[in-house]
Formats: sequence, structure tokens, C-alpha cells
Amino acid sequence: MAAEREMTAAGARRPPVIVGITGSSGVMLAVRAVETLGELGVPMHITYTQACRQVWPDELGRQISDDLAAWKERYHARVFNPDDFRAPASSGSYRTAGMIIIPCSMRTVSAIAHGSSSNLLERAADVVIKENRPLVIVPRETPLSVIHLENLLALARLGARIVPPMPQFYLRPQTMDEAADLMARRALSVLGFEEALPDASRWRGDEA
Repeated sequence: MAAEREMTAAGARRPPVIVGITGSSGVMLAVRAVETLGELGVPMHITYTQACRQVWPDELGRQISDDLAAWKERYHARVFNPDDFRAPASSGSYRTAGMIIIPCSMRTVSAIAHGSSSNLLERAADVVIKENRPLVIVPRETPLSVIHLENLLALARLGARIVPPMPQFYLRPQTMDEAADLMARRALSVLGFEEALPDASRWRGDEA
């Protein structure tokens, strides 16, 4: 029992990952990212944009509030609404393990690249950049205009990792869910969670 309490205390002290979810298409990527982090026992602070409330039922057939409630209960994730600028992630003095924005709209990319924070998600990303913490952006748009590319380049120069959700075709995913799972796990591995990507999902070249 003492050992279990010690492990629990250590887990409580582990800095959380901020998961930002925008209203871009591809919300299944967010679902799989949160579920994977939860399965790994990683603490999470989750925030989102208002546009999610419109996209979520279109793509998943349910409300985002259903998933947020489930994540709070199942993974003990902390969920913050877009207008909550008193949230811990809005301050650089609060220690986090970095942030992943999945999926990330071009509007959000633009706001972060130009330091214009109009919601908690954008403010949290601004904090992560200024504190030199890991930031992974999973952008969803096609084709990309020069404006989009310049904004993404600006973020890359600031240290953000840009991880477009490109399917690993060599793994021959059979369903959309399988492809989304692989892409979300790849993004998490770039954030630093190597255990999120199974060995079977890694290219082995001549060793295969």
C-alpha cells in the first residue's frame, strides 16, 4: 500500500500535457490523442475552441461535452473552457510538459504565429513558446496557401514542431479509425512520448 501511495504521489507531481483542440476537421485525431495519453497515465489539461461545438457532432455524431465528461471521469483530465484565462496553463509560472494542438486550424495557427491570444488555447500556446517548452501542431488544411505556409514557418522557427496528419501508408491501415490512431500516436511521439508509438508502427526498412 505504501508503494502504491508513493506511485500515486509521484504521478500527481508529474507536470501535465496541455491538449488543445480547435474546430478544424479531423477531431477523431484529438480523441485518439487524449485516449492514448490517458492510457499512458499522462496528466492532461484540455482546452478547446468554440468552433469544436459545431464540428464535433458533424464528424462524431455526439456533442463534445460528452467526450469531455468521459475524459474527466476516466482519465482525471482537467477541462477548461475557452474563456477561462485564470486556468493554470495561462501562466508561465505553472509547469507543464508542453502542448499539442490536434487538430489545429489555420485561424489558430495565425493567431499563435502573431501573438494574438483571444482564447485560452491560444494563450496557452503563447506561454509554451515563451517558456521554451515543447509545442506540437497538427495542422489540418489543404491546399495550403502562402499565408498558411508562412505562418507555419514562423512557428517552426520559434521551435514548434509541425506534424501534419499524413497517413503511414506503408503500414496499410484498413480503416479511417486505424489511420487516425496511427497519426495521433506519431504526433505524440514527436512531443516526446515515444511509448505512444508501438514498435510495429515504426519503419524498419531492411529489418522488416
